[in-house]
Amino acid sequence: MTRYDVVVIGAGAAGMMCAVEAGRQGRKVLVIEHGEKPGEKIRISGGGRCNFTNLHANDGLGTPQGAYLSQNPRFPISALKRYRPADFIAKIERHGIAWHDKAQGQLFCDGPATQIVDMLGREMFEAGVKLMLSTTARDIERDGDGFRLVAHNARAGDAIIACSSLVVATGGKSIPKMGASAFAYDVARKFSVPVVETRPALVPLTFEPGFLEETRALAGVSLEGRVSCGKRSFTEAVLFTHRGLSGPAILQISSYWREGEAITLDMAPGVDTFEILRAARGQTPKQAPQTILATFLPKSLAQAITTRLKADAALGTLSDKRLREIATAVNAWTVKPVGSEGYRTAEVTLGGVDTRALDGKTMEVKAVPGLYFIGEAVDVTGWLGGYNFQWAWASGVAAGVGQSTTTAQDFKPIDA
Repeated sequence: MTRYDVVVIGAGAAGMMCAVEAGRQGRKVLVIEHGEKPGEKIRISGGGRCNFTNLHANDGLGTPQGAYLSQNPRFPISALKRYRPADFIAKIERHGIAWHDKAQGQLFCDGPATQIVDMLGREMFEAGVKLMLSTTARDIERDGDGFRLVAHNARAGDAIIACSSLVVATGGKSIPKMGASAFAYDVARKFSVPVVETRPALVPLTFEPGFLEETRALAGVSLEGRVSCGKRSFTEAVLFTHRGLSGPAILQISSYWREGEAITLDMAPGVDTFEILRAARGQTPKQAPQTILATFLPKSLAQAITTRLKADAALGTLSDKRLREIATAVNAWTVKPVGSEGYRTAEVTLGGVDTRALDGKTMEVKAVPGLYFIGEAVDVTGWLGGYNFQWAWASGVAAGVGQSTTTAQDFKPIDA
């Protein structure tokens, strides 16, 4: 049996960040990763450029306007305020990684996302962290004040590992083809830690077959739109697909949408479609509505709207009521999705380990000393655009610094 101070299960963003900080605290650290390589979700993120944080991650923390969803929206405040976007920016700049602000505070690497993975790998090596790849953690049990588990590797066989602290950083159920699973939730339940119901988030929404027939010709059409569900709205790109709707605005609203609810899409934000049509009726009464709509909408979309409403007659023959119907179809198109594309394409998992069971400063389970949950495994989900990576970095640092043999109250990571 080999003993470590800290065992981290999962070599993703949160897990590697935690391991680096724990190693820098002078702890003997082991990271167990079931995949062949560490940081695979980092590698594919942001179109291969890694949207590693967002400058607005700390705006409105703990309020309905904030970018983090949780049953306890104030929980992430502590970690996110103590490890900010500026701290991670400083880290990558020390490693010579160039970056740019794409839009709305979304920061991307100029080069490949593997730079971030390599950076964290180097920092783990320098901190004396041991990494086991292609290895699964099994049979986790309480062992006195610590834990014991079996590290299974198909080639090397089984190794019995003991540790004082066990950090679960295996993420959620999104993108199962990359090995995502309910492992973290199973561990939580094993130790009687409550889990908030999970569901796919930041995911495309789907239509029922009949409605798809009406919109099938629009597959591939994109536009800047404002999508709303309840009191929440996002104005970003919207993409029609052969299953329904996607694009950043739809992914964002999917975290707030529930089955049975409708969403409303303004396909021309800031444009008063009714007034434009009414003015055109007076100036060019022989023109068709779709001709006017095509001046500010994709041509195929303009055609689809007027065809669906049977509004192909000349503008001069259409009443104000008919013009308002067309305008509503543009500025307030309400549709009820039947579902989402599920975990297969979801970028994150909503829900997870109940934050009420965790210490917000260290991510440790209050009732099970030495057991920690971080990153996506926890019931904290950010918006699209780098927010979830910032949560991974911040929660990882919180748990890593929490391994200090002195005190976790002096939170600051060593290289900050």
